[in-house]
This record gives sequence, C-alpha cells and structure tokens, in this order.
Amino acid sequence: MSPSSLLGFSSTSSNPLVPYGWDAGWEAEFTLHAEQGLVPGRVIRVDRGLCDVIASAGTVRAATEFVVPRDPMKVVCTGDWVAVDPEGGDPRYVRTILPRRTAFVRSTSSKRSEGQVLATNIDHIVICVSLAVELDLGRIERFLALAMSSSSGEALLRKSADSWESGAQPLVVLTKADLVPDPVGLSYLVRDVETTAPGVPVLAVSALTGDGLDVLAAAVAGGTSVLLGQSGAGKSSLANALLGEDVMGVRHTRDVDGKGRHTTTTRNLLVLPGGGVLIDTPGLRGVGLWDAENGVGQVFAEIEELAARCRFHDCAHDSEPGCAVLAAVDTGALPERRLDSYRKLMRENQWITAKSDARLRAEIRRDWKRKGAEGRAAAAAKRGRRG
Repeated sequence: MSPSSLLGFSSTSSNPLVPYGWDAGWEAEFTLHAEQGLVPGRVIRVDRGLCDVIASAGTVRAATEFVVPRDPMKVVCTGDWVAVDPEGGDPRYVRTILPRRTAFVRSTSSKRSEGQVLATNIDHIVICVSLAVELDLGRIERFLALAMSSSSGEALLRKSADSWESGAQPLVVLTKADLVPDPVGLSYLVRDVETTAPGVPVLAVSALTGDGLDVLAAAVAGGTSVLLGQSGAGKSSLANALLGEDVMGVRHTRDVDGKGRHTTTTRNLLVLPGGGVLIDTPGLRGVGLWDAENGVGQVFAEIEELAARCRFHDCAHDSEPGCAVLAAVDTGALPERRLDSYRKLMRENQWITAKSDARLRAEIRRDWKRKGAEGRAAAAAKRGRRG
C-alpha cells in the first residue's frame, strides 16, 4: 500500500478532494511528499503571504514563506496543488507546489520583464465580454492570444500550435445578453466575435434571465475554469449564477461607459454544483502579453496561412513585393483591422520577450536601423528623381 493510501488520499470519489480536481495523476505526484508526512491540498485563495488550502480535513490557513522564490512565476497561486504541514503545527506552512499542468500568465505592468501567474491547473479559460458597451474586437483578440498561450508543464512551456491536449480551452462568453433584446442583432454580435475567434466557442449569456446559462454550465462542468475580463464584464454575476447562490459581491457599472469597480479583489476557487470548480478573478485593467507568439499565431491563423505563401520567408507584411497577406487585404479577403491588430500584438510580444533577451534586443535594433536606412535611401532617391 502506498504512503498516500495509508494517509487516506486515494483518487476514489469518496475523497473530499476529488470535487476540487484531485485525481490519480496528482496522487502520484504527491507520493514523495506523503512519505514525509505532508498533507495535500488545493489553494483556493491567496492573501499577503497566507493562503487558504482545501485539504481532506477541511480548509487550512497556511503561510507561504517557505516557497517564496525569486522567480515571480513560481509564487503560490490560486489553483495550485500544494504540500502542507500536517495538523498540529502553528502556523502551518505550504512546503512545496506540485508541478503545474497549466498556468494563465500575463505580463506585469512593471518595466522589468516579469510574468504574473493569475491562475493555475486550469482546463477552461472563460473570457467574459460585456454587451453593455460596444464590442472591442481588438481586446478580445488580446485575451484570446493570452488564453491560447496558457502555459503547460512546470517549465511553463507552450503547447503545440495544432493541439489543445496540454493547455486550457478558451471560451468567449458575451455577458448581459438581456441588453440586446433583438435576436437578430444578438446573432450578428456572436458572429462578429466568432470571426475574431476562429475555432473558439462563443456564447451569449444573461445572468439576469438565465438565457444561455445551461449551455455554459455544461461546458465548464468538468475540470477547472477561470473567469477573465475587465471590471464590469459581469464575471461575479456570472459566477453567482453558475454557483446557484450569491457568493460573490456585485456592483453596478457606470452608465456612461459600462465600466465597473473592482468587486472581486482576490482570486477565489469555488466548487460548482454541476461538477468542476470555478476561479473568479478581479477585473483586469491591463492585459499585457507574455510569451504569446504561439497564441497570437492561433488567433490570427488565417494570416499565418497567408504568410506561408509570401515570396519572402521573413516578410513583414508591410510593403514587400509578393506579399500574400497584403494581397488579401487589397482584395477584401482579409480585413485591414485584423492585420493591424496582428501587427500590434506581435510587436508587443516581441518587445516583452526582448526585455529579457539581449540577443533579441540587438536584432531588433539592427532591424530598426536597417529599415531606417532603407527609408532614408528611398526618400533620397525620390528627391533625386524630382530634381
């Protein structure tokens, strides 16, 4: 009998950790920690050096100071599976974090090249977009690029471009659908987002009337889901509707711009009545890209496919001859807005990456100098022809 079984931790349905996602894989990962007498649990909330961990005997308040690394990507986060001191310790400590299966990461607002982990071990990323205001397709593309780059594995490696097997599944939810009473108009909005999010399910949902909630509840019934979006996107109302009770506080949005104040101030992990767990997050004012080249490529898959037909393999889709991407824009097959958004996100991601990569910074500077020289040469030639 394994040490974990001796401690009563099995992957059977009788284990109180199973509703939180405990399975045979986590049990195997925990074996060595069980031999040391530690207790497994999942982090359901983090707050200033302390965290709430759900363990087999109930909720444990534990300190995290034993796992405070220099790397901000490895701090204890909501959704982590951890090894905690057994009962009797005061205080009890989180001794280690089990290897993460997935992580949702954004760039911090600091000038340093750092990532911020928002949620871990997630299976579904629910991007909430309010229909109370005009759709911002560019922002949806930005969220999707991050969602599709949700990292997998302890080393936070990206999943392959053609597979979802090791990463979280994105889902776009258009909230406050009751504010668009015209079914035809609502279907057009859904179609616009579907075009922006190729291959990603898009649902129109109203927490007020319940429309669409059954479909959403079925979609997130298994595994761990995280709600992401701006303040005022209706995440807390949606969480309450899925939970079947008012667990999360809700505030009204401003009429002038549809924006809300931060009602949720911490990331909380909650069990859904239909199975699975939900992580509600504070509204995100900034959504900085982090290691998102793969995600951008998936969001703009049609541009990547066109780029493969360009005359030059390093085509920048700017003014190069034989550019299949620009040709598609000229014919109307590719909206210019999509290309502009693609360029913006790729530039931003390249800049974030370059902050921590001296070689890449040098390459970018050389490229800027080359383009500057070409621009000056073209201007001089134009002046010469006029003369």
